[in-house]
Amino acid sequence: MKTKIVQITAIDASMNNMLKLLNERSKEAGYEVHCICSPGKNTEKIINKGYIYHPVNIDRKIAPISNLKSIVRIYKILKRIKPDIVHVHTPVAAVLGRIAARLANVDNIIYTAHGFYFHEGMSARKYKIFFNIEKYMGKFFTDFIFTQSMEDYNTAKDNKFLKNEKNYLHISNGIDLTKKFNYQLMNKNTMTELKERLGIKSEDIVLAYVGRLVKEKGILDLLEAFKNLEGKINTKLLIVGNIPESERDQTLSSTINELILNPNIIFTGRVTNVEDYLYMSDIFILPSFREGMPRSIIEAMAMKNAIIATDIRGSREEVDDNINGFLVNLNSPIEIEEKIIKLYNNKKLLFDMQEAAYQKAQTEYDEEKVVKKQLQIFNHCLSKWNRRKLSEQ
Repeated sequence: MKTKIVQITAIDASMNNMLKLLNERSKEAGYEVHCICSPGKNTEKIINKGYIYHPVNIDRKIAPISNLKSIVRIYKILKRIKPDIVHVHTPVAAVLGRIAARLANVDNIIYTAHGFYFHEGMSARKYKIFFNIEKYMGKFFTDFIFTQSMEDYNTAKDNKFLKNEKNYLHISNGIDLTKKFNYQLMNKNTMTELKERLGIKSEDIVLAYVGRLVKEKGILDLLEAFKNLEGKINTKLLIVGNIPESERDQTLSSTINELILNPNIIFTGRVTNVEDYLYMSDIFILPSFREGMPRSIIEAMAMKNAIIATDIRGSREEVDDNINGFLVNLNSPIEIEEKIIKLYNNKKLLFDMQEAAYQKAQTEYDEEKVVKKQLQIFNHCLSKWNRRKLSEQ
């Protein structure tokens, strides 16, 4: 009988994107992979991959009645399939999944913190509440904690989130450096055609932003910085992403509507070939207020972009200030503008930062290595469980 692992996320997009390689390698290693998440556009892809899909509506916010229903539904599924490992992701789904798994007497409950929900931008009171929730959940409902950022790893370990001090693992974050984000395999003709179609000239410095168009990503700060740049330098700004229907903001929508006809700002919407846009970009900017371990920065580094990012958890681990990019303060359009001008006026510095970013991506953010670390823990859990079962016979 195959060893069963259950992956739990709030939405199917996370299952199909964030966990794509981990699920593939788990299946190849002989695991029977079960996926629990809310149904959506990516559900069919999950099923077609050969995973066993269990639809459960999981809210992404605290909603007591809905959350309780999710726990009961997940619990019933876990009691029926009797998994060897439950691996949870994303803030609310991670809490609900761990409670259900503990109630179902699952032997190995693993939580990947893609970025603890509490962060330095919160009020002290709010920070304390969510910090204590994470600590309580770790102590009583979790066997292993994987963290993407070293900062989260140190926080969890120093504050004894787990009963067993050996059960923390810093896995980092990674991307597909072999195919999708392989700089050496990129097609220069495709880049040239894309530039021509978007009206980007050879002398333009191309700035890029990739992500949801929401306030907490700092998009308003970036747009303000760019408006201040106009007329000073030859540059184009690529905005890759859209405003999620569930997070529409009137101020942001109005700002974007005002700028939509600006020929120097290119709103692409969501794209499936983000690597092509990053390949033709020079500087990637993420002025976010809160991150875990942003994959977008890693993708940009792999495509030889210098980086400008806010000095927050995750981003400051990926960006070595003054080496592969610059770290700026929160809510600081002026700093963003200054750093862009500095790179524009110093092409050698720009080139050196681009090369440093590329090298860092190659050496530190290979997704295959990230997945390998996790599979080693899966195997460790099972060998430990098997030894315990033998001793009980």
